[in-house]
Amino acid sequence: MERTIRIVVADDHAVFREGLRAVLGSEPDMEIAGEAATGREVVDLTSKLRPDVVLMDIQMPQINGIEATRRILAANPKIGVVVLTMFEDDDSVFSAMRAGARGYVLKGADPSEILKVVRAVAAGEAYFGKEIAQRLTDFFSAPRPASPTESFPELTAREHEVLDLIAQGHNNAKIARLLFVSPKTVRNHISNIFTKLQIADRTQAILRAREAGLGRDDPS
Repeated sequence: MERTIRIVVADDHAVFREGLRAVLGSEPDMEIAGEAATGREVVDLTSKLRPDVVLMDIQMPQINGIEATRRILAANPKIGVVVLTMFEDDDSVFSAMRAGARGYVLKGADPSEILKVVRAVAAGEAYFGKEIAQRLTDFFSAPRPASPTESFPELTAREHEVLDLIAQGHNNAKIARLLFVSPKTVRNHISNIFTKLQIADRTQAILRAREAGLGRDDPS
């Protein structure tokens, strides 16, 4: 006999849960084990029922779907979480992936797509709907911005550090203290930086550095 996939549906809209019941409940290999309307409820319910799959909405009261996913999988990593949402933005996709979700499908997807995701995740696979798969492909194939080191290959590692601290707004004395060097050494590094980058003053240095992503983390 084919194993029945036990599913918990988590969504704060009763009408949407009812629609999922109609789609999933008519399948001979699927069973709705429980329903939840809040993030806290789905965490508690999943702990008691230990379903095979949780269909998880992202935006729910009390605890959002991403945090609920994180908590569920921390307690039982074998449960497969499928994030089901209206959102298509990259942040939602990657937040779900980082939380441990193994499936992600849009609420507007065909019922057949939802069934595919549930069966795949119940079998231990990862499955992302075709719209989401395309977004992932686009994201990973897009050119990535150069790292600060790649932006200024002519600078030494120490000169990068000095430029980063300049971009954070520190004066020479503070830079010297942070790097445990003398103020004269800092002045020499800055002179080398200005020469190599062909810039005339500190303002230009800050602008160039921040364009390259430097100056964001203050170690002090």
